[in-house]
Amino acid sequence: MTEPLRVLHLAGSAVDAFHADLSRLYAADCLEATADPRHHTDHVAWVEPDGSWRFPADLGREAVAAAPARTLPQALDHLAGLAPDVVVPQMFCRPGMTTYRALIELLGIALVGSPADVMALATDKARTRAVVAAAGVAVPEGQVVRAGERPTVPLPVVVKPVDADNSDGVTLVRDAAELEPALAAAFRHGREVLVEAYVPLGREVRCGVLERGGELVCLPLEEYAVDEATKPVRLADDKLRREDDGELALVAKTATHAWILDRADPADPVVAAVHAAARTAHRALGCRDYSLFDFRVDPEGGVWFLEAGLYCSFARQSVIPMMAAAAGLGVRDLFAQALRTATADGRSGVALAR
Repeated sequence: MTEPLRVLHLAGSAVDAFHADLSRLYAADCLEATADPRHHTDHVAWVEPDGSWRFPADLGREAVAAAPARTLPQALDHLAGLAPDVVVPQMFCRPGMTTYRALIELLGIALVGSPADVMALATDKARTRAVVAAAGVAVPEGQVVRAGERPTVPLPVVVKPVDADNSDGVTLVRDAAELEPALAAAFRHGREVLVEAYVPLGREVRCGVLERGGELVCLPLEEYAVDEATKPVRLADDKLRREDDGELALVAKTATHAWILDRADPADPVVAAVHAAARTAHRALGCRDYSLFDFRVDPEGGVWFLEAGLYCSFARQSVIPMMAAAAGLGVRDLFAQALRTATADGRSGVALAR
């Protein structure tokens, strides 16, 4: 009988408590939803904002606090002894999506999802849109500005930080008097700001893509509850909130904010066009295993690329598992397929000393 795979869930944040809590929210549910001791054993590596590592028994706050803090060299020694077969990245801060993935690749451990260089590209909204536009996907007119510069894109525009997530610092500007405050809000999240022409609202959807047997399979779309008059763009409070106990909660997963469409509906004219754009974006960016893209659909049915989110936590409320479930693929099977792919295609590089 084949030995169970040793799966390491890389969680926490090298930046701040918010991203650590976001990681805990998703990764803890993944551990519960995908547990299958016959086929894999789960281990946790937790990164603190101060750069130290912990290897707790689970992701409860008490367990994390009780695990000894280790320096990076000590953590690498521990990883060598643990000898994981595959790492599932569960960090959502920028270093977690880039530097820490690169470290896993350098150690020669198979990694689920896109590699560090692709994640670095996708975390930069301006470069991402340039790459997909060059591949033929429609993007709104846009301009990157830095401190002291003034955009020339005609109003109305959407102002957003180039490298922030969860709609932090995003503002819809219709009046010239609103532009400077919007730029200031965006610059609080980074040194570069993307100013994009506002696409009049028809619909806004998200498309997930899975790699299966050399083919790109598009999942049922997620549609957002947006409205030209009352909610023309999605903002940070449409995605996350803090509960009374201080824990993060997912606003966007409630039925009043988003829902999964029936991909079998032949009367829905947007599905084929969005699927085609998503496949093109996946290939252009060099994505691996899965990808996720947001699109704006204008009143005439034109499809416009907004941004990429190349992550999947395999939690039950993570978008790709929800889409896959709507297509008849449960989260445990989705996770098992991801593990098999990552460990079978020889993607590990430098051998980790054991």
